[in-house]
Amino acid sequence: MGNCCMKQKREYKETALLAAQTCFSVSDLESLYELYKRLSSSIVDDNFINQEEFAFGLFGSRKKRNLFADRQMYHIFDSNHDGLIDFGEFVRSLSIFHPKAPMEDKVSFSFRLYNLGETGYIRLEEVREMVLAFLQESDLVLSDEIVDAIVVKTFEEADSKGDGKIDMEEWTTFVDRNPAVLKNMTLPYLVDIGTRFPSFVERKDEDKEMDIFEASFNKIDDTC
Repeated sequence: MGNCCMKQKREYKETALLAAQTCFSVSDLESLYELYKRLSSSIVDDNFINQEEFAFGLFGSRKKRNLFADRQMYHIFDSNHDGLIDFGEFVRSLSIFHPKAPMEDKVSFSFRLYNLGETGYIRLEEVREMVLAFLQESDLVLSDEIVDAIVVKTFEEADSKGDGKIDMEEWTTFVDRNPAVLKNMTLPYLVDIGTRFPSFVERKDEDKEMDIFEASFNKIDDTC
């Protein structure tokens, strides 16, 4: 009995600390943990989210792949880069998508998301991949000429120093002028996750694409 009480106190203390570090309350974290357990056991029941489970939870299909799930979003969530996402990493990263999260955190996260080479700068080829990913998510099919024009215009607007790369200062200015760039950095569902947070993996159709992130992205607010 004593060991049980000590374990409960330790778990509550850890949860309270995690709540203090994020935009979530202790009760929010309890709901999130149930969702985390379901996602982390959806393919391999080991209480960690691997990359395949992350992509499956993000898009609702193991077959669908995207820049943000496969190449960068998972890498950012996996903050210690051990190849797995634990609950703390999951919650801390997800907190950045909370409507109450500081805008500077959203700007910083988005910069890391598009800085595919982790050079500290966003370059032209990375802007191209960003634009192509947006088009893929929107199911838009444009000619190569139009895509090239969009990429060049976007890059030139953001690269205010004209040095062929976009640094954090330039990115912040660009986002301030184009708030729609951050539209997918706010998930309204996170405000009341106890009753409104959708399930990651409970679907009638495994290929259904409206999931926690994608369904929320379609109802995003442009501001925090």
